Amino acid sequence: MKGRMRRFATGWLAAAALSVPAAASAQGVAFQLGRLFNDGGWTSYALSWRSAALGPVSLSLGGTMLRADGFGGGQLWGGDAELSLFRGGRPGPYAVGAVAAGFGTGTAEPWWRSWSAGVGYELLPLRILSLGVEGRYREFGPQARSGIELSIRIGANLGAAPRPARPVLGERDARDSLMPPVETAAAPAPFPSLSTAGTSLTRSDARRLVDGIIATADSAIGARYRFGGTGEDGRGFDCSGLIQYAYARHGIRLPRTSAEQAQEGRSVPRDLAALQPGDLLTFSSSGRGVTHVGMYVGDGRFIHSASGGVQTSTLSEDDPYGRWWYRRWVGARRIVGSPA
Repeated sequence: MKGRMRRFATGWLAAAALSVPAAASAQGVAFQLGRLFNDGGWTSYALSWRSAALGPVSLSLGGTMLRADGFGGGQLWGGDAELSLFRGGRPGPYAVGAVAAGFGTGTAEPWWRSWSAGVGYELLPLRILSLGVEGRYREFGPQARSGIELSIRIGANLGAAPRPARPVLGERDARDSLMPPVETAAAPAPFPSLSTAGTSLTRSDARRLVDGIIATADSAIGARYRFGGTGEDGRGFDCSGLIQYAYARHGIRLPRTSAEQAQEGRSVPRDLAALQPGDLLTFSSSGRGVTHVGMYVGDGRFIHSASGGVQTSTLSEDDPYGRWWYRRWVGARRIVGSPA
């Protein structure tokens, strides 16, 4: 048992260390209150600082304290490092694992270490507030103490400044000079008649327009995820906000939500071979309607805003992260088309 715990702790600490360079910007602070059902019962308290690490993975570092029940019970104090998968930026289930170590006071042992792993579910009732419930298995050493821990988590999604701020459609100020050069970034001049989706163009015009739309979306890579975000004042994007922003920069108005955008243009078969760059990809994480959208850019890749910010992902069963999206891919819509 001790060997297994040591190997688990070593693996998680190594992964956390490798994630630190990628966790360039903190995204939130959280307080967690839990109950460990073991050895008479312990109450746990934790305060942590979370950062995006890599794709759907986030890293949290913080302090923890466990207090034994009863008069004169001992206390365990220490620090922990935690990796979570799909926690932060979106409601839904997530997985978590952590290692911790520290010292004891009172009747507790003088020093301790532990590992834990489990699952949780997070809600985002407000733009900056997250609420979660977790259940995990926790094992301690050197004393043989283990048990199930249930907890509630309250977080503040502070976010971080993205790359240089990008203006919304219609803004013209000094921030324009901070955007990467995009040949057609200032259209709609070449296509003044394009006001809604579904317009048919000549093949060359359609290709030129789509290239510009993709370049605009690509210029936002690195901007943070923000629920309800449309890029205004450089404060990030949600999935449909990014799509609306990229198309609007080129004179095509799309609705605001992913469910509404999924009704635009014309339907395309759910087949990678049938897709063209610029197609709108629709996803459902609940099985009850579209909950996420992205933009296909070719070669099985798409741009979208998800946990971790605006990014390019692969739509494939063979890609560890892309597999999650591939299994939730429900359709595609062609917004810009050309005559056959």
